[in-house]
Amino acid sequence: MKSYNVRFWKITVRKGKRAPFMLRWVVEGKVFNESFTTHGLADSRRSELMAAARKGEAFDTETGLPESMHREDQDITWFQHALDYVAKKWPKASANSRRSIVESMIAVTPVLARNLRGAPDPETLRDALRWAFIQSRPEEERPSDVQAALRWLHRASLPLAALTERKIVANALDACATQLDGKEASPEYYRRRRRTFYNSLRYAVVEERLGANPLDDKALRSDWAQPDVDDAVDPRAVGNPRQIAEALTACSYVGRRQGRRFVAFFGCMYYAMMRPAEVSRLRRADCHLPESGWGKLILEASKPEVGKDYTDSGELHDDRSLKGRSKKTVRVVPISPELVTLLREHIARFGVAEDGRLFRSESGRPVPKSTYSRLWKKVRALALTPEELATPLMGKPYDLRHAGVTWRLSAGVPAAQVAEWAGHSVEVLQRIYHRCMAGYDEVWIERMNRAREDSG
Repeated sequence: MKSYNVRFWKITVRKGKRAPFMLRWVVEGKVFNESFTTHGLADSRRSELMAAARKGEAFDTETGLPESMHREDQDITWFQHALDYVAKKWPKASANSRRSIVESMIAVTPVLARNLRGAPDPETLRDALRWAFIQSRPEEERPSDVQAALRWLHRASLPLAALTERKIVANALDACATQLDGKEASPEYYRRRRRTFYNSLRYAVVEERLGANPLDDKALRSDWAQPDVDDAVDPRAVGNPRQIAEALTACSYVGRRQGRRFVAFFGCMYYAMMRPAEVSRLRRADCHLPESGWGKLILEASKPEVGKDYTDSGELHDDRSLKGRSKKTVRVVPISPELVTLLREHIARFGVAEDGRLFRSESGRPVPKSTYSRLWKKVRALALTPEELATPLMGKPYDLRHAGVTWRLSAGVPAAQVAEWAGHSVEVLQRIYHRCMAGYDEVWIERMNRAREDSG
């Protein structure tokens, strides 16, 4: 829609901003703005817009720009920009990062579109967006309903310039904070999506498609402050050594052979505090398993499950370095005699894969998360009482890792050493496990009393 009803405001200064000089103007009651690093640039832009208005040019009510300024780069839609951003990031991004980028773009793109006729249903639109954003999916194989949905989206997507409006950006942030079922997303998911959205807008600034990142707006930041992430472990989910030993024993009774294949898998998560992706990558050469006493594991890589769409190999799992570590970093973890025995028995019973991996399916592939998660539910049902089953106790396989960390901390191992073995920083370790260490006052008092007596 075009309009000749245009008014210009004075240039305002916003202190503390990278581009502090803001130009605002109104087209048919809608406010538009652009930010600049100097007053001269803002004044020059204002003069250009006012000159177009004096010449009698109509202004577009979607972009706020006169007809003469509708160059291709200024008319670009959010959807086209999002496609460009994903294509730019994809080659150098890890599989996990690719999945995060795609999920974030799928969350915000539907709300950055106009309600035109012929809109696909939400599920079809999300499926179409996956086809559009996932670079490994061939364009020629897109189903007809996907092609129709993408044609509609190209027409309906808002101009990128519309994201200078605070209300529109707020709608995108709402989408970042909402799950598909309409419930509130976890703080961590919100932060991840918001970070991707922010970076996509920063890319728009780099490509000179926007004058400034709308998410740098101070008022918007105060309205949409990132929520604090409470990722502390629930102490009710942490099993004690006796409960976990009983659970591992119960695991060996699940199914004819399936449970036995996972006893050492779950044992690694508890006794060596390993992440599932690290257990999946564990090789025979990484294990030092003496006939008696303590052994050690030398961890150098992981094999996270991210999905075939996101890996360069097209496999379900990706080959990565240890979480938060460079490719050259290794982590040495001492393991108790219990785990040494479990691993020796596992190797004797099931052997190893061609590449030396200990844990794999009967076909030799890494074990999917869905497989060991289903098995763990059966283990809990065998190992726990009905009262315990109704609690969060050992609710997920990952709680075994939490229990392993908690046991070492409660045994008095310094936090810095536990953090090194677990692959954490000390700060992260204390933030995640501080609740699990509550209630140990008597233990610490007894140890301090002994220290006083010894020093006396």
